Amino acid sequence: MKSFHNFITEATRGEQGHQALDDYKMSKRTDTPLEVGRLGAKRKKTDAEKKRVKAIGGGKTAPAKDYKDRKDIGTNKPRSKVEQQPQKERGTAGVSGKEAQKKAYLERKRRERGEKTKTRTELLTKKTKAVDPNYKPVKASGKTEKERKALYKKGERTLRDLRLSNLGKKSEKELKHRVTSK
Repeated sequence: MKSFHNFITEATRGEQGHQALDDYKMSKRTDTPLEVGRLGAKRKKTDAEKKRVKAIGGGKTAPAKDYKDRKDIGTNKPRSKVEQQPQKERGTAGVSGKEAQKKAYLERKRRERGEKTKTRTELLTKKTKAVDPNYKPVKASGKTEKERKALYKKGERTLRDLRLSNLGKKSEKELKHRVTSK
């Protein structure tokens, strides 16, 4: 319910701007009108409010760059994108009393064990997401973590042996800087 004062200020603003009251949108935080095409209030933080920082050298930091605006600003998401739509008619999943009891019992036992149960929104949200057509996955080497480590250590040993032979030393302990990592 609007107060009389709010109603009068909105009505006078509408007349001054030759704009219908229905078209006049106000942001939730302030009395400033929203940007054209924006659905919600702009929530960008000032440099003083930002927590993310980047190193600029000399032990100093500066606020990190702003994130890019999302591509879907100004468009409402359809309900079909937010919630999973039913695939059968309502009331088709008939559960007998005994089945309902068993389901409730198993649910209680899961809760006692500490397993997390999905909430209504988690169950209803769609599982599939559209992938950006410009996405290119990183090319995999085809080696397991064990194989990659073995290859890395083999290279380190070869480098150590070359340094030892060039410097005329017998072991890695005689070198000033170690080559192989632990």
